[in-house]
Amino acid sequence: MTATPAWSDVSARRLERSALAEPSATATPAELVRAVCGAHAQVLSAAELSVGLRATALTRKDVRAALWDERSLVKTHGPRGTVHLLPTADLPLWIGALSTIPQQATPFPEHVRLTDEQTEQVVEAIGTVLADAELTIDELSEAVVEATGTWSGDLVMPAFQVMWPRWRQAVTLASHRGVLCFGPNRGRKVTYTNPHRFLTRFEPVDGPAAQAWLLERYLHAYGPATPQHFAQWLSAPRGWATDLFGALEARGRLDRVDVEGGAPAWVNAGDTVFPEGTPSGVRLLPYFDAYVVAAQPRDRLYQGRAAQRALSPSGQAGNYPVLLVDGAVAGVWHQRRSGARLAVTVEPLVPLDAARRAALDEQVERVATVLEGRPELTIGTVTAGPHA
Repeated sequence: MTATPAWSDVSARRLERSALAEPSATATPAELVRAVCGAHAQVLSAAELSVGLRATALTRKDVRAALWDERSLVKTHGPRGTVHLLPTADLPLWIGALSTIPQQATPFPEHVRLTDEQTEQVVEAIGTVLADAELTIDELSEAVVEATGTWSGDLVMPAFQVMWPRWRQAVTLASHRGVLCFGPNRGRKVTYTNPHRFLTRFEPVDGPAAQAWLLERYLHAYGPATPQHFAQWLSAPRGWATDLFGALEARGRLDRVDVEGGAPAWVNAGDTVFPEGTPSGVRLLPYFDAYVVAAQPRDRLYQGRAAQRALSPSGQAGNYPVLLVDGAVAGVWHQRRSGARLAVTVEPLVPLDAARRAALDEQVERVATVLEGRPELTIGTVTAGPHA
């Protein structure tokens, strides 16, 4: 038992539990996604890479098969309302948690917003029209407006320099209620469907139980952590997170630990053993990889120049694919594909000795294998960060 773990202890444990210390030879895509509390999938290829890099033999085909053929993964709106891959078997727990977490105030003015009654009408309509169908966004919009009324189709919602129909404010809520998820693309067009089509006996888990489960999964992967860390990961109110931590601690389900050089944080009850030795290894993580988004505090993970180069001006993580060296962000990288050729350029912030360079070569090979390409590595010069 480690009463006061050092940051290196914490980092080593998180890497181990995220399958980054040693990629798994046996875990399925769903098991790897469960281990990291969901894989960000706004860009599906990034999610495929996140999953594949945590295994010794998986490729993007295996992730796609798990998603579209086996249905062991589902693509839906997860933490922060962003698109994620989640294990299908866990969806009743995720829905039970996400649908009952207090929502942040809408950013839209009153004349744009849906009323509570309108929101319920839209969510019900989405679930109904998708019950036996896979629809593009235009087809779904037409069906929702027909089911609810012309008010839901008013083009009043600002989004990406265009105006979306009013009903689209309820898309994330429909996902969190378990009546909308993504279907396979139809050509280049995204489709949506209802997860009840491929989940049998699907009932959301009771809210308080599901919230406790989600917190314990998060702490297993990324603890020790604070209520503020958990709230930021979910984009949820800090007061709610503080209350949840307090309730579980009072019931003996959480333990408080003092991380060396930091504030008190929490782990699951009894989960106070940390691996000995310092974290090591070189990894290339894609956009919005779960590890760099969920692991806190950011100033430990993004030290010095890494914060300037790899975080957004507001401190958001994930906007850049990162080079991870010994558990900390130590550079950025990018890729460009031309046919089978996959050109990978890495901009390190730390010197790469012979051992690290060899490890980086192996990582580039692994990236190319996951993405089914032929690798070509270039070591680039570090460029100025977005707010250097």
